[in-house]
Amino acid sequence: MASVYDRADIYDLLEDESRYEVYRKHWEKIFEGRKIGTLLDVSIGSGNVTLPLAKLGIRLSGSDLSETMLDSCRKKAAARGLDAELKRCDFREVADAFTEKFDCVASTGNSLPYVSNEEVLRTLEQMDRLVRPGGYLYFDVRNWDKILRERNRFYLYNPFFDGETRINLIQVWDYHEDDTMTFNLLYTFERENRIFQKEKFEEHYIPIRRELLLDKVREMGYEEIRIMNFPAIFENVSVDETDWYCVMARKV
Repeated sequence: MASVYDRADIYDLLEDESRYEVYRKHWEKIFEGRKIGTLLDVSIGSGNVTLPLAKLGIRLSGSDLSETMLDSCRKKAAARGLDAELKRCDFREVADAFTEKFDCVASTGNSLPYVSNEEVLRTLEQMDRLVRPGGYLYFDVRNWDKILRERNRFYLYNPFFDGETRINLIQVWDYHEDDTMTFNLLYTFERENRIFQKEKFEEHYIPIRRELLLDKVREMGYEEIRIMNFPAIFENVSVDETDWYCVMARKV
């Protein structure tokens, strides 16, 4: 079954100006008091999370494995008058695709767990090679510790609208014996109380524990390690109970 990341038109339905503003405030909060002039997002997708950085005066570069997502990102950037350097590459080899050192190197959108835990750790090493001394490493992921602890099967989204069309999204999570997971995504499109379209997708993940990620960040010599909710402006839930979290750390 197809991945939703092959369908930017579907993937982007969840995004609007209000979410764009939430992401801007997220970056504003976590970068407060820090000198960040350049950022590379190694899993930029269609740009929803990091394009708002332009409003903070940060020069954005990005890479992704999906040309479909990069095309969508280019169109969004152009529509906002932004100039972002975008390259198609695998984040496991990202250090070979860029020569510049950045103030911050990031992975957004829960992208890391698409590969094995061992490959995630090697990807963090690749990202580290592109961080300038004194710069920052950043990533955001789902709270896999919570998911594995609670083992819920259903994840529901509030309905959202595209004009007069009501769109519903439900995820059904399958837990496999090999410690991988499949997220089954079902979108239904309603108008005048009738479903006229359905779209189904599968996403395959390899959950990774938070402490494994943090141990790697420490091993690479990073300091000032901060663990926050994602987006960081939502502080009413503890990091242990939040659905998503982010990590930011400074390179010595």
